[in-house]
Amino acid sequence: MKFKFLSQSMEQRREMILKGSMLSTILLLSLPTLMMGAVQSMIPVIDGLFLNNLVGTAAASAVTYCTPVVNMTTALAQGLSAAGMAIIGQFNGMGNFKESRRTTVQLILFAFILGFVLAPVLVVVAFALSGHVNADIAHNVLIYIALNALVIPFSFLESIYNAIKNANGKPEDSFVRMIIMLALKLVFNTLFVGVFSWGLIGSVMASLASNILITLWMFYELFISKTGDRLEFKGFHFEKDIIKKLLYIGFPSMLSSLMLNLGFFLINNEVEKYGAVILNGQGIANNITSVCFILPSSFGSAVTTMVSMNIGAGKIQRAKQACLAGCIVSSLTAVLLIAIVVPLSSHLTILFTREPRVLSVANRALHIYTYSVIGFGIAMVEQGAFIGLGKTKITLVMSILRVWLLRYIFILVTEAYLSYYAVFWGNLFSNYAAALISTILILRMKWNSAIN
Repeated sequence: MKFKFLSQSMEQRREMILKGSMLSTILLLSLPTLMMGAVQSMIPVIDGLFLNNLVGTAAASAVTYCTPVVNMTTALAQGLSAAGMAIIGQFNGMGNFKESRRTTVQLILFAFILGFVLAPVLVVVAFALSGHVNADIAHNVLIYIALNALVIPFSFLESIYNAIKNANGKPEDSFVRMIIMLALKLVFNTLFVGVFSWGLIGSVMASLASNILITLWMFYELFISKTGDRLEFKGFHFEKDIIKKLLYIGFPSMLSSLMLNLGFFLINNEVEKYGAVILNGQGIANNITSVCFILPSSFGSAVTTMVSMNIGAGKIQRAKQACLAGCIVSSLTAVLLIAIVVPLSSHLTILFTREPRVLSVANRALHIYTYSVIGFGIAMVEQGAFIGLGKTKITLVMSILRVWLLRYIFILVTEAYLSYYAVFWGNLFSNYAAALISTILILRMKWNSAIN
């Protein structure tokens, strides 16, 4: 049964999503994404382990500070991915596979060119930011952001690849890509950071080498491998109507991701003023809880696939049931993670550092962060339903609300009383508040496509 599922064509997968058992379909579609989320969350953990143990607190703190800045650049790719999932998924739901493939090729080439255009912007940002941060991390901030400009075009393609596979109801292909990425990162980090002692530069070079090899593999899989879903460049030219639709549907998600990471950057600025030790403690807690946040939210992409295809086929009630099932399974997954991670917190943080001050911050932050995953998972699953409907403006509003109004303002108001712990409690408060608000919105919303 498992191998039959993995070998299904796009048409067979569509039939399962439109007519199969709701719970088993959700689980089958989510399992590869769940596994991919677990593997994906291990990538920053590997980087953190190498940097904390072999390079030092200053380098690890710089990476924590810079991550939202790099992610702001990839916000455009994430927006295009959301638009691609919705549009391609609805074409698949209609059975219009020719139009689905045509849109896919347009999306891939447009994203790749956009990634190259944005790379120099990141270099300029690196010089600007390095002159306005704590002197302990300034040089590392410059190195990390500037070198990541080389990685951006390839990371754009990886986001698009995931969107294409999810829209086709084949998230297991994205999982295979992530497994290869994890193995490559481990090998290249061992080589560049462990053997050659290149420090932070070695960490970024490990990312670059891994991304180049992964991109070559993706190109082979999409355009060369002889499968029924193979794409072609023959007769290609950019089509304004398709690009305009991708940008129109994707712009709210682009802005949402941009504002989200800008909020994280401003929050890091609040932590950074307390010094590298506090910033590193927060970073360690983030690395560990990335697993806890990714797993419950992984059901969101499966819900996007099911909602987009069922709405495209006119099955509104089934689309609603998919969202409900996703929220329930996400919540149960989050509860299980809390039961595992909280008792083990002190044993996990000590893998990264033996510095007592850093461990004290990391352990407290880890406890607070972990308890917020239930609300986060529900909010992300419901966001997946909004994306599947093409109603990405709602996701924009919710992202701004969650990070800016509910979290950042909470931090500013309570920082005088809670010090840097306001950041950790703000995470808890904002995730549960966002889940409540998005649930109210989805219960009052009309379930119709916003794309046409």
